[in-house]
Amino acid sequence: MPVLIPGLTGTLLNTITVALGSLIGLFIGQRLNQNTQRTVLHGLGLVTLVVAMSNALTTQNILIPLFAVAIGAILGEWMQIEEQLDRLGRWLEARFGAQLGEKEEGRLVRGFVTTSLVYCVGPLTIIGAIQDGLINNYEFLLLKAILDGFASIAFAASLGVGVLLSAITVFLFQGALALAAMAFGGVLGGISAEHPAVIEMTATGGIVLLSIAFLLLDIKRLRAANFLPAIFLAPLLVLLLQWLGW
Repeated sequence: MPVLIPGLTGTLLNTITVALGSLIGLFIGQRLNQNTQRTVLHGLGLVTLVVAMSNALTTQNILIPLFAVAIGAILGEWMQIEEQLDRLGRWLEARFGAQLGEKEEGRLVRGFVTTSLVYCVGPLTIIGAIQDGLINNYEFLLLKAILDGFASIAFAASLGVGVLLSAITVFLFQGALALAAMAFGGVLGGISAEHPAVIEMTATGGIVLLSIAFLLLDIKRLRAANFLPAIFLAPLLVLLLQWLGW
């Protein structure tokens, strides 16, 4: 496959598809009434719920996601990830909301935070970015780019212009992972989708994704962003147990 920017091709493509999908969704959303937008959003919540459950059930040792989520939640609260993401969303709303035609207060923040989390949680994000950074293989991110592009159409139609701005998060988060993979290639070289660390990371990501599904379905608003450290803790716990011979 052609490489546009070594190590960042997949991230660049993913950013573009999210932006294009969002623009299409914004165009469509202007023609949908609020009930239709809400129903579309609930449909996305149901799909997110199914994906989250299927990922969560891949665990081979439920104690790994359990401890990862518990410790990750403590770290996330200490780091105030949710507040930082909300703060960024509010800044973007104040800076670009009027220019981009967003009239409903808080809608841009909700769309930005929700879709930033959806696009950045999951095995395709992390493994794809690592493979892109290590060996310029962006097959996973190309698949994710296509999926995110279509999802962006539906999200933007319901959540508005904040979805478009989440392309910034995709670029920064995945780009940072790819650059880290370039820097620490020797340590990450043996990682594959079948590795126990990746399996438990996927399961933990599924649990985190459940909190986003609950938000989309209006069941419960959880502080989903503060669970993000759990995704990185899960593989570390697996590697620790392997090192201890357990």
